Amino acid sequence: MRIVFMGTPDFAVPALVALAAAGHEIACVYTQPPSRSGRGKKLRPSPVQVRAEELGFEVRSPKSLRNEEAQSEFAALDADIAVVAAYGLILPQAVLDAPRHGCLNIHASILPRWRGAAPIHRAIMAGDEETGVTIMQMEAGLDTGPMRHIVTTPIGAKTTGEMFEELGAMGAEAMVEVLADLDAYPPVAQDDAFTTHAAKIDKAEARIEWSRPAGELVRHVAGLAPFPGAWFELGDERVKLLLAEEVEGSGETGEVLDAELTIACDEGAIRPLKLQRAGKPAMEREDFLRGKPIAAGTVLK
Repeated sequence: MRIVFMGTPDFAVPALVALAAAGHEIACVYTQPPSRSGRGKKLRPSPVQVRAEELGFEVRSPKSLRNEEAQSEFAALDADIAVVAAYGLILPQAVLDAPRHGCLNIHASILPRWRGAAPIHRAIMAGDEETGVTIMQMEAGLDTGPMRHIVTTPIGAKTTGEMFEELGAMGAEAMVEVLADLDAYPPVAQDDAFTTHAAKIDKAEARIEWSRPAGELVRHVAGLAPFPGAWFELGDERVKLLLAEEVEGSGETGEVLDAELTIACDEGAIRPLKLQRAGKPAMEREDFLRGKPIAAGTVLK
């Protein structure tokens, strides 16, 4: 098929590579414009742009698709279908209607659960037992389109970073399967009664509240790891907590209970497994404490 690919982060890269390897014609790749990041605030192209240029594909980075010129340029590509994976721009109806078979989205949840911007984070933080990928026929609503294919996987103790990698690969494979025989995957309407909204992660959510139960905090930490990263204050230092386990223990909320950095919560306690100081690489708890032990009785904020 002649495909327009639309994606931006690392999550979308496996799908682009898989579609090209499957023999589809990539007419053009749409991605978000380069953004400033890093210490020097240099303009950096998206992961999709980097990979697309390596593969020799034309890349376009419009700031919007709402104007007639951008829509005409898109329609002129004469695509059979558009494949969308975490692109980051709303597609107006003129764009949705331009390809002969419309636009298919790789959505990182088992729809209709977790429609919205942060489905992986929210599934982990909510304690869902499983998540997955839905290949969805796009329409104007937010992740409301009919579903063509769903694949699932258990969450277990995985972090958001680990799930991003796993679901990116699963989504690529699922999309290749669907496009190999589109008629074999007819669209099925979502049941709106079972939907929940995966709101974008707010910076304020990243601060750890020790007044929550230990089990909730473990999921909270995993759901925010590695980005944006849950954090707490240690003196005048902000420390990210990237992985933790629930253990037995009790005390004042936020109190360090022993030399292993066991920390009391509202119910139970957690023990950090991986932490990160500002400007430093992530490290295991033993390395984090080496040379800078935190005394039992310290109350973390």
